[in-house]
Amino acid sequence: MSHLKYDQILIDIVAYVYHARIESPLAYSRARIALLDSLGCAIESLAHSAEARKLIGPVIPGTIVPHGFKLPGTSLSLDPVKGAFDLGSLIRYLDHNDAYPGAEWGHPSDNLGAIIAVADWLSRSHAGGVENTKPLTLKDVLVAQIKAYEIQGIFQLKNAFNKRGLDHTILVKVASTAVVAHLMGLSEDQALAALSHAWQDGHPLRAFRQSPNAGPRKGWAAGDACSRAVHLCLLVRAGQPGAPSVLTAPKWGFYDAMFGGEEFKLPRPYGSFVIEFHFFKLIAAEGHTISAVDAAVQVAATMKQKGLNVNDIAKVTIRTQQAGKVITDKPGPLSNAADRDHCMQYIVAVTLLKGSFIEAKDYDNDSPWATDPLVEELRGKMTVEEDEQFTKDYHDQKVRSGANAVRVEMKNNEEKLEAEVHFPIGHPRHPETLRLVNEKFTVNMNKGGFDDTAIQRLRETVENDDLPVHDFIDMFAREVDLKN
Repeated sequence: MSHLKYDQILIDIVAYVYHARIESPLAYSRARIALLDSLGCAIESLAHSAEARKLIGPVIPGTIVPHGFKLPGTSLSLDPVKGAFDLGSLIRYLDHNDAYPGAEWGHPSDNLGAIIAVADWLSRSHAGGVENTKPLTLKDVLVAQIKAYEIQGIFQLKNAFNKRGLDHTILVKVASTAVVAHLMGLSEDQALAALSHAWQDGHPLRAFRQSPNAGPRKGWAAGDACSRAVHLCLLVRAGQPGAPSVLTAPKWGFYDAMFGGEEFKLPRPYGSFVIEFHFFKLIAAEGHTISAVDAAVQVAATMKQKGLNVNDIAKVTIRTQQAGKVITDKPGPLSNAADRDHCMQYIVAVTLLKGSFIEAKDYDNDSPWATDPLVEELRGKMTVEEDEQFTKDYHDQKVRSGANAVRVEMKNNEEKLEAEVHFPIGHPRHPETLRLVNEKFTVNMNKGGFDDTAIQRLRETVENDDLPVHDFIDMFAREVDLKN
């Protein structure tokens, strides 16, 4: 055992996970909604994406793991490492799960891939009489979920990993490692060791989200982080020691090697803030663009009302936050769905042409929009600009907006139409958000073959804190053809 004291950042995370009591009724209420929403996103991915279906299942086809994790939407029984990868990937694949903004934008529900895979596996193992396991309930999942959201979100507020070329899923790996260690029953010393490995692990570059290398890896990056978290906890459970000064060690620690010598800024203590104020993605688009979709729908409606044609547009100006410009301003060629759903110009162009919200299928290579010359013509007329006030309000903890504005100028130079949206649907300050999240869950579950009776049972069952985790996950079981 090392004689060194662990870095204080790690000590604080483990103390929070192992000792903090979550009392907020709002936190639990939002966690239940987010849990259903995330599982609905996984079902949607299974139903919609052949690309995602090819990624899931045991490493060796036909393998059935005794007391294994039952992947929702399927009949597969998987080990928790591959199971965490599969569920994390399915929740994230269509870029439709919830999000949280800050200096770093991320998706805290990504952590549910690790949390649910481990909790379900342990719950089944306990029910099957396997030694060294403990009973786990839906309440245990909700607490782990709230704490993983909080860890990831608090780091995102002031620490921009993207500016260092690192992908935000590093925080999924860190948060998932901390809560999974607790679910597995590891000691606090073991949790510290596992957490240190999460920080000294190899970290993904952000290249797969940015031109010219944007690709489908962004759909399974969260699953990869989930699987790493579970694997690291299992390695520590098997006796691997940690690295106490993983952040602060001169030259070789994370701060010097990966973060330009800067230390993390954590502006508030861990509690339940993030789960209470995260953003539900009700439109299948990169998070910084969602209010632009909302604005574009309004502009399209005004054009229709005035008898104006999209062909008569001379110029489109999009005002956005600084983060939105950096991440989604893509004027060049787009090569795949992952490229398109992170392109502000493509998203706004398709929305203007449709006159309605863009959908996941509109990004696919075989979508008519992907090869429509009108889309490219419109993209060529677009300028994306940072609005400094939008950026300020985006970072202001009292405002926390995600504003965009879309302005269309017509060729006749007489009409200039603009819509500005600060709190789009899905934002915690939008009055219709929770109703629409409920509708989204129904639609996604219907896509996976679940009828309204089964869906209502799930809504009722998620309120049962004492239910064994595996009994809840069994309600999502379905036969699905993974080859087509």
